[in-house]
Order: sequence, then C-alpha cells, then structure tokens
Amino acid sequence: MIDNLPPIKVFAGTKSQYMAKEICRELGCELGKMNIQYFADGEFEVSFEESIRGCEVYLVQSTFPNSDNLMELLLMIDAAKRASAASIIAVMPYFGWARQDRKDIHSRKACSQSSHHSRSGPRHRNGSSRRPDSGIL
Repeated sequence: MIDNLPPIKVFAGTKSQYMAKEICRELGCELGKMNIQYFADGEFEVSFEESIRGCEVYLVQSTFPNSDNLMELLLMIDAAKRASAASIIAVMPYFGWARQDRKDIHSRKACSQSSHHSRSGPRHRNGSSRRPDSGIL
C-alpha cells in the first residue's frame, strides 16, 4: 500500500530555510522551488515554481518573529490548494501566540489562529512519521 502514496514535496518559507533543508537532507529529497515576490507596499505573493498537483506538500514556516511570517504561511497554504496538492501539511517549528497560559482575552489569539488553520485545511505535523523509513516528519 505504501507504493500508492503520493509523492512528497517540501517547501520552505523565508524564515525556515535551514530547517527545511535539514528535513530534505534527512528524507533524501530536494527542497521544492517556490517564489515569494515582495511588492513596494509591503504585500507579497507566493507561487510554486514546480507542479505539486497530486503531491503531499509539506510547508515549513515558523511564525517567529512577526505576523508577516504567519501571513506568508497562510498564502503558501492558499497557493498549494489552488495548485491542487493532494494534501497540505504545515510544519511550524515555532507557533507564536501558543505560549499564553492565562484564560483571558489575550490568550484567545492562539485559539483563533489554531481554529483558522483547521478551517483552512492543512494538517499539522510535529514529529510523527508517515513513512516507516523516513525517520522525520
């Protein structure tokens, strides 16, 4: 049944290049080619430079240190959906707003961020392996 799994593609956001390269090294695959174009007004656009149709796509992006990184991850997810990826897995080495331990209005930020990620479609990975031989992801 493992033979029927879709191919894996790993892509990195601007703040997680090193980790994504290490993941690819461990998996024995190349880091996917993706373009993030920045505009003069501070906005940016994400596009994949290779076909990801039918692939299992891992998007590695930390949300540290600012919200632009979270927005970049959300745009990466959107671009992967539009490019017909079979599945999208967000790998977030650091998820900002998740350390809040008080039950007040400020701690709701992490809940709303997590809820938004769930509605937008990707699964989150934190160490379990989908393939017995991979040892990572």
